[in-house]
Amino acid sequence: MLHEFALVVPVKPPTVGKSRLRGINDEQRRSLAQAFALDTIAVCLDVDPAGVLVSTDDAAFSARCSAMGCETIPDGDTRELNAALLQAAAEARRRWPDAAPVALCADLPALTAVDLRTALGLVDVGAPAFVADAEGTGTTLYASSYSGFDPRFGIGSRRAHLAAGATEIAGELPTLRRDVDDLDDLRAAISLGVGPETRRLVHLVAAAG
Repeated sequence: MLHEFALVVPVKPPTVGKSRLRGINDEQRRSLAQAFALDTIAVCLDVDPAGVLVSTDDAAFSARCSAMGCETIPDGDTRELNAALLQAAAEARRRWPDAAPVALCADLPALTAVDLRTALGLVDVGAPAFVADAEGTGTTLYASSYSGFDPRFGIGSRRAHLAAGATEIAGELPTLRRDVDDLDDLRAAISLGVGPETRRLVHLVAAAG
């Protein structure tokens, strides 16, 4: 159990999510983006934190998340991820005031509970910390206190988080680092082993060549 943490997962609406998944049509892209998020959220629930809060403007997806057992709120600002995360963290504070907020990317289809638990076990609860992506330039997880919550997701976020004083979490953590922006990333995730929702759609990757 990781009741000292509240996990916040931002999910873009299907019209804008995963635009770099080229070589497949829009419907397939939307299906994959949703599958990534569902697999990520399922693992978040599996580690049994204080709560899981999904931030999304997709009403149908929100209903599906609620059925899984997590809380949902409207995105609020789909144009700016960090602004949406600040709003979500404020809501998480209202619901779970004794927990520390953790922002997690929604495009981690290979994520395992082992890697997520390991990473959170290395966090000094309440102190800013992050996990860099597989390329070593981005970020897949950011943790802090409510009062110090200052995410810097975006291009060059690893460097931005370091500059802001966050501690980089070490360790292999391959499934937590493997976010998916394009089909090559997805192939790498598949090689690690993906969750059930994504697994149902892996044939789309083969069809894309």
